[in-house]
Amino acid sequence: MNYYNITLLNSPLDAFTYQSQNTIDIGTKVKVKFRNREVYGVVLASCKEPDFKTSDILEISDSIYSQKQISLARFISTYYFCSLGEAFGVMLPYESGVHSHAEHGNERVLPQITLSTKQNEALEFLKKHKTALLFGDTGSGKTEIYMKYFEEMMEQKKRSIFLMPEISLTPQMNQRLHKHFGDAVVMWHSKLTPKQKKESLRKIHDGSAKIIAGPRSALFLPVKDLGLIVVDEEHDESYKSSSRPRYNARDIAIYMGKIYDVGVVLGSATPSLTTYVKFPHFRLRGGHFSSKKEFLYERSSEKLSPIILNSLQKTLEAKEQAILFLPTRANFKYLICSDCGHTYKCEFCSVGMSIHHKTRSINCHYCNFALSIPQECSECKSPNLISSRLGTAEVVKEIQSEFDEVNVEQFDRDVITTANKLKEALKRFNDKEIDILVGTQMISKGHDYHGVSLAVVLGLDNMLNMSDYRAREKALSTLVQVAGRSGRKESAKVLVQTFNEDFFNAYIERYEDFLEDEKEYRKELYPPYKKLCRILFSHKNGIKASEAMQQMQESLRRFSNVEIVGFGKCGIERVADKYRFEILLRSDKSTDIIKAISACKNTMAEVDMDPIEFG
Repeated sequence: MNYYNITLLNSPLDAFTYQSQNTIDIGTKVKVKFRNREVYGVVLASCKEPDFKTSDILEISDSIYSQKQISLARFISTYYFCSLGEAFGVMLPYESGVHSHAEHGNERVLPQITLSTKQNEALEFLKKHKTALLFGDTGSGKTEIYMKYFEEMMEQKKRSIFLMPEISLTPQMNQRLHKHFGDAVVMWHSKLTPKQKKESLRKIHDGSAKIIAGPRSALFLPVKDLGLIVVDEEHDESYKSSSRPRYNARDIAIYMGKIYDVGVVLGSATPSLTTYVKFPHFRLRGGHFSSKKEFLYERSSEKLSPIILNSLQKTLEAKEQAILFLPTRANFKYLICSDCGHTYKCEFCSVGMSIHHKTRSINCHYCNFALSIPQECSECKSPNLISSRLGTAEVVKEIQSEFDEVNVEQFDRDVITTANKLKEALKRFNDKEIDILVGTQMISKGHDYHGVSLAVVLGLDNMLNMSDYRAREKALSTLVQVAGRSGRKESAKVLVQTFNEDFFNAYIERYEDFLEDEKEYRKELYPPYKKLCRILFSHKNGIKASEAMQQMQESLRRFSNVEIVGFGKCGIERVADKYRFEILLRSDKSTDIIKAISACKNTMAEVDMDPIEFG
């Protein structure tokens, strides 16, 4: 009889011992019985016969995790504080029964992509460095450089992974890749049907897929002969997973570059300071489009002011298109009584409920709890309820009532719920069926809009005033990205509503000056110069959560090389009826944080290494 240590896929538990008559390779995916259920696990090691009774391994599959995948899973499990089973849970294994038929001349001869002198210089620079940043303005032709690099990989019989932020699985990028590379491109994302997933996996396993494109999950596919990983819009927050394992796909891509010995390209018009400081970069300036952009600032709080309405009027008269960005979806973010100041909060979360007129409800954007819109204050019975913090749905409504026969559409998570809806909305906009597109962050993500001559940006001051060390970076990056969506063909106007004109105006055309100045603010305090870690405790019983936090922060005090920046209630104390507390740690080295937490961690502690969410 042989005995094996097996970690259960997606389970937070440690490994268990099972037995089998067969000799099984390390990394093999097997089926076992656990608490009367049949589950899958991964063979980690063979071991001696234990002194307790063990169950049989029920089934040995043809799927196997490679040595490199095992090393990667071990790294994720240690660095991001999750079990090995959870780390393997994000990956897909190789199929040992599938033979590659990639050599069967199914490659079509590609019309070669031609690059400009500057683009060629950029490509040569990227090839010289194991990991490098392509710091290119919006519209400067970063995608052509990636595509040329993919071409060269194909010539060397190697394959590439192309990561994009979740929402920017834009139909446009898909179209561009397919137009050039045809069936050699496979898209991978959560919105694929089981049938599409099966087909994509077949092409990945048999080697006919040469470019695998998708959001962060695409990084963990079983790609043989990997030669290159490209992370586009590397600054984007959707690369960070908000549930265990709480990894950042950009950082994992860099780590994979080392263990797989492949090139890694990080691309962005507004790179994160961390990437800018850590890696060599090539600066690609200017767009393909020689259009002029004029920035106008209006000192005003969030509202559709006469200046904005007037600019929209002129754009519509000229038969041109406009985009309008604001950070809040729904009609309004808060409902407040103007007599007693009572704010309508969710019954299960300590956050204000957002107003959705379409469904006649107030909704919590954290736990989805909803109520019908109240007619009077629940505290003082006053009918004087006012809404604050404008949202996308309200702006659409206001524009429609201001202009006759204008086609305005909302472009956010409330409306764009599927990949198909995204595709259709973008097509309508580019076919000039929509005059004004109103959206949240989604509007700024790498889409190509051809005829936009006006971009309106609201709510930046809310982003700038957030309690987050990257507030300046996020607000400026958003403005640059939204402005970059306009004036692709002709000159454009960018109208920004803010009380911080001096800040935005100083850096809007000079992002690298901002990065250089931002370095000074962050030295000695924040990443990339320090490592941060946030530990969360949540429980239906607030006293239990608070006690667990107190206990852990007291034991952490023993570690002199790890600083406790603060601890206490979270900014949002309750979510989904659980009370939340947190500890924020800072240190020079992540290894010091890992050692300290490993020594003091209690069962309630949820560890978020390199956090990007402080709310």
